[in-house]
Amino acid sequence: MRTVLLSLLLASAAAPLAAQTVPAVEEKSIDQLQAMMAGGTSSEAITQAYLARIAAMDRTGPTLRAVIVTNPDAIAEARASDARRKAGKALGALDGVPVLIKDNIETKNPIATTAGSLALKDNVTLRDAPLVANLRAQGAVILGKTNLSEWANIRSTNSISGWSAVGGLVRNPYALDRTSCGSSSGSGAAVAASFAAVAVGTETDGSVVCPASMNGLVGLKPTLGMVSRTHVVPISHSQDTAGPMARSVKDVAILFAGMVGVDPADPATTRQPQYRVAPTGFVEGLKSASLKGVRVAVLHPDMPAILKAQYEAALGVLKAQGAVLVDVEQPKLDGLGAAEGMVLHVELKADLDAYLATTPKAVKVRTLDQAITFNEANKATEMPFFEQETFIEAAKTDGLANPEYLGARAKSLRLAGKEGIDAMLAKANATILVEPTYGMPWLSDTVYGDNFNGPSASELPAVSGYPHLTVPMGLVRGVPVGLSFIATAWADRAVLNAGYVYEQAAKARVAPTYAATNDAGPGLAGVR
Repeated sequence: MRTVLLSLLLASAAAPLAAQTVPAVEEKSIDQLQAMMAGGTSSEAITQAYLARIAAMDRTGPTLRAVIVTNPDAIAEARASDARRKAGKALGALDGVPVLIKDNIETKNPIATTAGSLALKDNVTLRDAPLVANLRAQGAVILGKTNLSEWANIRSTNSISGWSAVGGLVRNPYALDRTSCGSSSGSGAAVAASFAAVAVGTETDGSVVCPASMNGLVGLKPTLGMVSRTHVVPISHSQDTAGPMARSVKDVAILFAGMVGVDPADPATTRQPQYRVAPTGFVEGLKSASLKGVRVAVLHPDMPAILKAQYEAALGVLKAQGAVLVDVEQPKLDGLGAAEGMVLHVELKADLDAYLATTPKAVKVRTLDQAITFNEANKATEMPFFEQETFIEAAKTDGLANPEYLGARAKSLRLAGKEGIDAMLAKANATILVEPTYGMPWLSDTVYGDNFNGPSASELPAVSGYPHLTVPMGLVRGVPVGLSFIATAWADRAVLNAGYVYEQAAKARVAPTYAATNDAGPGLAGVR
């Protein structure tokens, strides 16, 4: 069905594009796309080029399985952008730029928002999440929906990151047998493979920064409340947020500026300090960004020696840019994991039930309990590799008024924020905290599931709701690793600025080669 749809899109655009050379879009930034359009290349031609690239590489070629569906309205949206540009009425920095959206975020186009589950295959809401509406107001072309870890990786603790019943298993463009991490795995692999310059992901704990790190990208998990969560399939109102993913800090800043906004339906956004900086400031501020004299708290978690060497080199770059590095140790935060787990279980049931109640009548799964029943009834397609024990535990919880839950939320917020990130920053008299984002991408494994085999920077900023930016730190044995920049609440501009200075000096990102594996070689073959 998807292939036929794409063929129709290609055919519909063929006549007006016949006189144009198909533009090269691989590794193009937003600025480069805008320069192309200013020079006469249409948004329609650019959109067509991305659609053709998806057709050639997503279900054929390296078979990345990063895109669940392309938008049947994409060409029409691009043509509308071209008409605005011709009339001198371009809407903003994203006008005419194709953007991919994770498939747990609603768009008003006639395509389902599935969260990767067959239970939501009929979830065609015909409504935009406010963050998507904000992007449209900037003229963005919605190119399609990206694959993800099903239900944003909350169904099971033994899951395979990047797998969904709807989309299959996302493959890492750097080594096809390695994980793209999750849950925004499709957004990560798609941007790495130049299916679009930018994509939107979502994070509850690690789901933007892990796939960004392991696909050689920049990813921002914003301060909770900068971006509306309305019409996004939820896990936890205490920790969920959407975030931008791109191949550069500037592109992340541009996309982020287009996403932010106050939404009366999402109380978290009403706590914004009225943008302390105007949204355009996230981009404009990069021009004057500097680390000279900036105190940076540095964590040294346990990690393999090969990753440690890469990290030390990255710290050398920061120091060469004038940063004052101050080593810190993470305080003991006993009970944080258990408290976060309780919060996620309780809020999953409450928030998912509330969301499902708003879906179209064609969606028959209206509660978490019904989702569990659906999965059992469709075990061959929904649970071929792992079960749903997290769903089952969440279904046993008894609501947001439970004193134990309220205590867990207060405890987790205190430990991650005041006694965690804030305490480390205060001890170092610093404004930024750095550490490796994660370890190296592991082999995708349908038997044992995920294998997180190194440091993880995501928990404290995820639980506290603080901003967390990851920037490529280069390749370790052929696969990407990332460097994290973390700050206190509403300091999103600070992490963008610090990450930008590092990025421009390090120039560490390497484009993917779509290698079948990074495990082949004489070392494995042995000596005869």
